[in-house]
Amino acid sequence: MDQQNPFANLSEETQRKIQEMQMMEQGFQQLMMQKQAFTMEGNENDKALEELKKAEGDVFKIVGSSIVIKTEKNKLQKELEHKKELIDLRLKNIDKQEKELTDKLQGLREEVMKEISEKQDKPEKKKK
Repeated sequence: MDQQNPFANLSEETQRKIQEMQMMEQGFQQLMMQKQAFTMEGNENDKALEELKKAEGDVFKIVGSSIVIKTEKNKLQKELEHKKELIDLRLKNIDKQEKELTDKLQGLREEVMKEISEKQDKPEKKKK
């Protein structure tokens, strides 16, 4: 066995599993970025709801990047609460995907590590 690269003699199946793990890890990173973005959006939304509840008199909302519109407090509160529900639902879905991906990755890691340790434990016969 090649002492420089212990993975050189792995089966095609194990090499395929390693590639699959790498792709899953990239997907996992993207999922975590989405989770972070939704968490930040949820925090901003919660802060807006908190401030809206304190507000007295006229309230305004920003539409697009530069338009401010006067609106009814109750209507805006319903919009923000609906947005909160959607964000919470997305985060719950991401948590479910995260768990599924973590479990699948863990299973693949165990399979690959088992094959690697079996390859390292069995010295290959030298050809004469």
